[in-house]
Amino acid sequence: MHHNPMIVTLDVGSSSVRTLLYDAQGREIAGVGTHIPYVLRTTADGGVEIDADELARLATQSLSTIHSQLREHRLRPAAVAVCTFWHNVLGVGGDCRPTTAVLHPFDTRAAGAGRKLSERIDARLVHARTGCVLDASYLPAKLTWLSETDPEAFRATRRWMSFGEYLFLKLFGRAVASTSMVSGSGLWNQNQNDYDADILRALPVDLAQLCPASEMDQVVTGLKTEYQSLWPEFANVPWYPALGDGACNSIGSGCHNPDRFALMVGTSGALRAVSESPRIEVPQGLWCYRVDRRRFVLGGALSDGGSVFDWGTRTLALPPPDKVEAELAALAPGSHGLTVLALFEGERSPWWRGDARAVIAGLSLHSTPLEILGAALESVALRFREIYDIMTGSLGAPVQVVASGGALLHSPAWTQMMADAMGRPVVACLESEATSRGAALLALERLGAIREVGELPARLGSRFEPDVRHREAYEQARARHRRLYAQLFEQG
Repeated sequence: MHHNPMIVTLDVGSSSVRTLLYDAQGREIAGVGTHIPYVLRTTADGGVEIDADELARLATQSLSTIHSQLREHRLRPAAVAVCTFWHNVLGVGGDCRPTTAVLHPFDTRAAGAGRKLSERIDARLVHARTGCVLDASYLPAKLTWLSETDPEAFRATRRWMSFGEYLFLKLFGRAVASTSMVSGSGLWNQNQNDYDADILRALPVDLAQLCPASEMDQVVTGLKTEYQSLWPEFANVPWYPALGDGACNSIGSGCHNPDRFALMVGTSGALRAVSESPRIEVPQGLWCYRVDRRRFVLGGALSDGGSVFDWGTRTLALPPPDKVEAELAALAPGSHGLTVLALFEGERSPWWRGDARAVIAGLSLHSTPLEILGAALESVALRFREIYDIMTGSLGAPVQVVASGGALLHSPAWTQMMADAMGRPVVACLESEATSRGAALLALERLGAIREVGELPARLGSRFEPDVRHREAYEQARARHRRLYAQLFEQG
């Protein structure tokens, strides 16, 4: 074992590819790493996708850059840890070439297929077993939709896989998956720790087209010859199969047990808790995946997070967030008289209404752009409150909620809204890249450099206590939000 192992991380997110280097204490090493932004391709009918080879090119470019930096600084990594955005899928043919694009979880084209599946099989039982609803975000709906809309590509597909598997196929000639990634597919029985036989029987795919459960989580070494010559420092170190980004974010922000909930708000948002137990009951309204074979991650997600701030800044012609921060902080909750349902990209947790859209009620000639933005940000906080209440009903109240993600941490006023809405302290995580850090910690654990990830706590910053003066205003706002939601969407 390395005396002071350093871990290279590759994080393939929804908007960028990033590489970083971490030391044996889980600390990011300054001056080493890359960040390559990219834009997903969208279509008028709800498609959100990217070409698999283009994304692989960005990943190899990022790895090449950090490899050059390591050689320049005479640093040698002990392992490479990979994480990618959860719930993605592509088809690969017998020639190891993609037959489809990489479909993103926000791709809604499979919504109709999900509804049809719900008519044929018991959606509640599927959710209880797999931790996933029959929504367009997950593979059961996506694979059904592909079989109907692109039968030629479907027939040409020999293997269905995540992008992380495809990257390993290109680099090593082996498409190896992690339990973490497959657990977020909708095909995995969370308590049995295996593929769910009942959901597979309802789909036009065969078990042989998926990564065998016996091969999951295997450490891979021995890059293909072309990559060995390109990256000699990576050639013989262990590479760990891609983990789900949400699991890594929870671990990296120090939320490795149910006492701390991880609140992440980037472009989208999620509230999660990690639990180590033999089995778990999945409450209605939440999803459940896995960090690994022994740890669950339970929570809920919103499609709209920092995107709401971006929308307000752009559409309402407001100054950048740092310029309006003081005014937002001074805006008393509910004083604007507005009720906003910030569902610009549909709803995921807890009710999974992908057809829902944003609503602004109560506008008057006196409503200001700042008030509209403030009400929209309060709305996001109240959506998290709905998730929080379901989680606490299952896991109990946490000691604190740990916040990460640039969209939230750049706005203390919004972080305070989260604390007020949930009625629980929210502590800012100072780890700038909690997701990459989580991947590094899990690699250190697997290397044996640490016993468990909790040995290396995350650096925490400001603590936001819920303001008791705002409790009643948020409860009243929550009631208004629920009434408006029921009037507009529940009848549908």
